[in-house]
Amino acid sequence: MQKKSNLRMTRQRKVILEELRKVNTHPSADELYEMVRKRLPRISLGTVYRNLEILSASGNIQKLEPGCSLKRFDGNPSEHCHIRCVSCDRVVDAAITPDLEIDLEQVNSTDFKIIGHKLEFFGLCPQCSDKRNPAEMQGLQNY
Repeated sequence: MQKKSNLRMTRQRKVILEELRKVNTHPSADELYEMVRKRLPRISLGTVYRNLEILSASGNIQKLEPGCSLKRFDGNPSEHCHIRCVSCDRVVDAAITPDLEIDLEQVNSTDFKIIGHKLEFFGLCPQCSDKRNPAEMQGLQNY
């Protein structure tokens, strides 16, 4: 997680940040663009993308890039875990504080220079779980 910098808070950036912090749905850039357009009708999708990257790099928000799914954004920059639905890609905050002991010596024995880590849980949200039959649920256990 990067530290917050002395980022100049433009009007567009401020509105993007305000809209992101109003929700806990972890929207994609496209979803956030639709939200921001209600307040700034002339803003472009490219401007939203650029500002999300800037806000993320400055530590004001989190950029979530779970697995191979759509990139999402979180207005809460503090370290916390997420749960992702493998069916609809919905992301929610995990209401837990993980107690993990990582043997950094073991991790550092690779050729990788470790710069951080993220913990993500995945499963089925209640809506997607209700839509599945028991046979499909069995197949997902090996996900």
